[in-house]
Amino acid sequence: MKILYFTATGNSLHIAKELGGELLSIPRMDKQGIYEFSDDKIGIVFPLHAWGVPSYLVDYLKKVTFHCDYLFAVTTYGVYSGAVAKHLTDIGKEGGYTFDYINRIMMVDNYLPTFDMEKEKAKEPKKKIEEQLAAVKSDIEASKKWILKENFIQKATFNYMAKREGRPFNEKRLKVHVYAEPIDNYLVLNDNCTGCGVCASVCPVDNITVDKENKNISLSNKCFMCFACIQNCPSNAIHIKGEVNGNRFRNSHIKLSEIVQANS
Repeated sequence: MKILYFTATGNSLHIAKELGGELLSIPRMDKQGIYEFSDDKIGIVFPLHAWGVPSYLVDYLKKVTFHCDYLFAVTTYGVYSGAVAKHLTDIGKEGGYTFDYINRIMMVDNYLPTFDMEKEKAKEPKKKIEEQLAAVKSDIEASKKWILKENFIQKATFNYMAKREGRPFNEKRLKVHVYAEPIDNYLVLNDNCTGCGVCASVCPVDNITVDKENKNISLSNKCFMCFACIQNCPSNAIHIKGEVNGNRFRNSHIKLSEIVQANS
């Protein structure tokens, strides 16, 4: 079994590791130009972005070819999983493949513009993550065929936003411009920056350039708001304007070095 995964804070990597099999980082596969995969079972594990599949993954999944008997996907989310099953199904239809199983696992919500990470971490025990994970793992081991059910309102809202924006609204890339100080009109770099380069190492799309001498960073136009750079900065130097506070999150089962290895 092969599992393709994308992770920014470690939630999805933790799930992928627990499911077992050969783990393949999507950013690393993409950078190496690998888009064809073969195995008896192939899975995709990723975090929910704005009701659906992250824009970066959409672009990647439209390029891939799967040769397998059983194709599954598991998304990690915090509060509301939106219409992710519909989104995945539509991507599969366009790419010429069909999912046998799509499910979700509720974890710590780490969307910085809305949530306080310390408060969200305090809610983690109530989410019974390991119980959810055990159920999903059992389904996959049994090759269960099941697609997450979504209601009319979820699908209608997703369709409306897709039509209004020309593509699903979470696929619209955040357009940023390079400035010396502040970085741009969305992110702010404070004086805590040491120029360590972790932000660039965890960025899955190589969007960050680090000036270690002047302890400054700049962005290009590939950001899709995964916030890996912000969440994993050792100095807590990168901030979003209007964020709740400076609290940050990384899954307790995952080391920073694992996220660097996955995304660099």
